[in-house]
Amino acid sequence: RQRQMCIRDSIWLLTGATFELALSIGIAVLVISCPCALGLATPTAIMVGTGKGAENGILIKSAEALEIAHTVQTVVLDKTGTVTEGKPKVTDIIVGDLERQALLKIAASLEQLSEHPLAEAIVAAAAAENIEPEAAVDFEAREGRGIMARLGGTLYMAGNRRLMEDFQIPLGTFGDEEERLAADGKTPLYFARQDAVLGLIAVADVIKPTSRAAVQELEAMGIEVVMLTGDNERTARAIQK
Repeated sequence: RQRQMCIRDSIWLLTGATFELALSIGIAVLVISCPCALGLATPTAIMVGTGKGAENGILIKSAEALEIAHTVQTVVLDKTGTVTEGKPKVTDIIVGDLERQALLKIAASLEQLSEHPLAEAIVAAAAAENIEPEAAVDFEAREGRGIMARLGGTLYMAGNRRLMEDFQIPLGTFGDEEERLAADGKTPLYFARQDAVLGLIAVADVIKPTSRAAVQELEAMGIEVVMLTGDNERTARAIQK
């Protein structure tokens, strides 16, 4: 095979081809005539591909996942922290009978037990006003709805409208406020005590500068892009637009 490659290279050189072209053709012939080269090249290419992905913040589960990536037809994106920055901030605090700081203290006491970015924003807002949260017990998280815990033996809830509906808690005028906040692209969170809403806290999370371009590139590749979120539908549609 080496002799054949030298002969072919010599012929290309005699016909006026450059050394670079003759060498590349010789290597191509060698690879084709020696299938084991493919067995070496494939894992090397996959290793380089996963390494380059990691350099750009893309984690690839396995070699198989990388190989079948070209068959993907739909991509599902989470909203908070994927489409958005994942660094939300409290923008509005709407109270009923409670004082503003009292509501924020209850909210921080509940949310300090949660790992959600929205919870971190509320805890940070309370800390900024030097509000010390209380110790909560019997913490429970309900996916896509919110959280519950007891403060001083009383059950408190924090979450979306669906959580309030689960416990048949009347929204009163807070329902209209929720619609207004959601229409502005904010995430309104209800805070309630057993059977009554205490107030609303709205949190806003800005969209990543690269999200629009990423979605457009995926769609240009013929891939359907879906945003999946447990957030208020109006807020989700505002982010979608």
